[in-house]
Amino acid sequence: MSPQTHSLSEINRFDTARFVHELGGIFEHSPWVAMGVANQRPFQTIDALHAAMVTCVATANQSRQLALIRAHPELAGKAAIRGELTQDSTREQGGAGLDACSPEEYQTLARLNSAYNEKFGFPFILAVTGHNRASIIENFSSRLGNTQAAEFEMCLQQIYRIAEIRLRALIRDSLL
Repeated sequence: MSPQTHSLSEINRFDTARFVHELGGIFEHSPWVAMGVANQRPFQTIDALHAAMVTCVATANQSRQLALIRAHPELAGKAAIRGELTQDSTREQGGAGLDACSPEEYQTLARLNSAYNEKFGFPFILAVTGHNRASIIENFSSRLGNTQAAEFEMCLQQIYRIAEIRLRALIRDSLL
């Protein structure tokens, strides 16, 4: 099931409550980002809206950024197995084939999720669009060698990419 699309012009005209409702999931379980940019409307382009949302996150304090990172589910993790992902996360993980992992791949991902969470204290985040199971596992394995600071920043960069993909799925290119 794909999300209902709107034109940017429509989104610019939404009252604040509707704007936050429609864009509140762009950043996983973090409607504060949409609320933080609602008063900056009208946005002339999707890129301008995305840039404003990125700035909202980038200028937030570290504890709020950490909460945003922690709001993301593990890849092929317990929430996915239990069917508790958001529609966006379900679609994204399914598109990368994570809903069709072999038992061995699930074991590998469970081990990587555990090691990553233990080392960094938050879930591994990767914009999985354009990836497959093998490239996800490869990214996962290589990023375990990063420092805490580097990985925190990498997660934010991946979240920004996920948000851009979600915005482009939600907003029709036309301003009309």
